[in-house]
Amino acid sequence: MKTVAELTDAVLSGAYGPDPADLPVISAFWLHHTTRLPGADVTYRNYYVLLRVGDAFGACSFEAGELDPSSCADASGMPLASLIESAPAPVRIAALDAYLASVDPHHLAAGATEIVLPAGPPDVRAKARDAAVAGLLDIQPGTKVALIGVVNPLVDAITALGGECLPCDFNLAVTASGLPVSRDMTAVLDQADAVVATGMTLSNGSFDVLLDRCLQQGMPLAVYAQTGSAVARAFLGHGVTALSAEPFPFSQFSARPSSLYRYVQSSA
Repeated sequence: MKTVAELTDAVLSGAYGPDPADLPVISAFWLHHTTRLPGADVTYRNYYVLLRVGDAFGACSFEAGELDPSSCADASGMPLASLIESAPAPVRIAALDAYLASVDPHHLAAGATEIVLPAGPPDVRAKARDAAVAGLLDIQPGTKVALIGVVNPLVDAITALGGECLPCDFNLAVTASGLPVSRDMTAVLDQADAVVATGMTLSNGSFDVLLDRCLQQGMPLAVYAQTGSAVARAFLGHGVTALSAEPFPFSQFSARPSSLYRYVQSSA
């Protein structure tokens, strides 16, 4: 498995189980929320499309203006196969994620380790989540870690382990700790020893490039994913070496304990 297109073809051909043409979307959600953590001067603006199939949700984050809320009315009742084949990119990823999460739920999946995030305010829960993500890589003092998709608590978690964070993001110029943020993913990867990347690389089309570069350069790649968490999981052992999968409902939507699921590529 080398690309998202190959995974898509495999799902549509029945390689993962039930025919996605037989699985209709029950509910569709278009969500917009903003967050500013205490003491921060950055407001995160997040947009999600969510598709429910049975007891599973598929999720994809997208950029402002990329998807109209009317997509929800169009998606509900549609078979997953139709959306996987021809919907707008964020809906395609959410549909693919919903399918893979329905046939192999994270809470039942072989190889998944559940991490329960503590109850508390957003900054407490974000720090716990991002510490769990940073712990997926063997970060030693001086390790250069490309961070594709900047979350400030994750920058801090990488730095706390002794790593040198190399941040890359389309929407930020500088991190809360003062690190300059590059917009050039390739330039950042060329300097790195390891990579931590957001699942949003699935929705913006950069995931295949990232995967290929990490394979070519022999770099470990950890993915933290609310977007396409079950999609990213399909690439474990095929370029993705570790994954923090956070299925919906996400930690930012609750103050109570919630779960994410960590996977590490088998060494066998």
